Amino acid sequence: MIESIILWFLAILMAPFFSGVILKVKAFFGGKKGPPLLINYYTLVKLFKKGSVYSTSTTIMFKLGPIVSLGSAVTVLMFLPIAGHQPIFSFHGDIIFILYIMGLGRFFTIAAAMDTASPFEGMGAAREAYFPIICEATTFMILIFFYRLTGELQLSAYFTGGNTMGLWNLAGAPLLFIVISFFIILLTENSRVPIDDPATHLELTMIHEVMVLDHSGPDFGLIELASFCKLFFYSTIVSRLILPFDFGSPAIGFCVFIAGLIIVYVAVGITESVIARYRMDKVPQFVLTSFALAFFATIITLEFIK
Repeated sequence: MIESIILWFLAILMAPFFSGVILKVKAFFGGKKGPPLLINYYTLVKLFKKGSVYSTSTTIMFKLGPIVSLGSAVTVLMFLPIAGHQPIFSFHGDIIFILYIMGLGRFFTIAAAMDTASPFEGMGAAREAYFPIICEATTFMILIFFYRLTGELQLSAYFTGGNTMGLWNLAGAPLLFIVISFFIILLTENSRVPIDDPATHLELTMIHEVMVLDHSGPDFGLIELASFCKLFFYSTIVSRLILPFDFGSPAIGFCVFIAGLIIVYVAVGITESVIARYRMDKVPQFVLTSFALAFFATIITLEFIK
């Protein structure tokens, strides 16, 4: 339990650092030096030192948005098997609970955006509510896939110790579809290119960023930290799938875990560097690709794996 709590605390601390890796990769492809790897820590400190400005049209919902968003992000990390270790909390069906907790964070973020009475933020909130619907369908299809293999509905049954390697032994090729599908979900849920561009300054093309335009100071810092933790959550799952090895040594396992995270974050940076952002009408088609891959993997599993 102590190890799990320490890893959970380290996950929150390391999340901004790994997001800085994406900026370094994008700068490399642009022929630039780029910001330091600790840039996100500097940004968070700067934001927490400032004061928040609130519009007269906002209510308590606007202030609750950042708090609930961060609370949901750090809560789901408590159920995440980090580096193959048992999470702080785990029970049968916890994956359903995790999905609802993440949905709660999204709901309050959208409600806070709508509370500003800004048409731009309302537009971004509508997009934020639309695209994750497809991701939820894909996620449940992936859960069917995992449940078919393990008979369990909890993250620890999939990503703890040698369980992940057991998934590869059982499924093999169909699990490759799941990895690609989950990576698409990662890009969509975290509003990364080609779904959204977190570096854009055009309100008409924003999804996530336009919802937080009116947040400032510590409130915006909480939202940024929540986004770092959310990206860390999805990246941990993908990294565990691509490097499922269990060496029996906690030190080696932790190094492999870090290596897997770096691979995932570098992949996100490369994706954002070599692919242009899709038009809004093309985004649903791209996201639906993840559902198609998860669907085929599940069908193959149901048919051939008895």
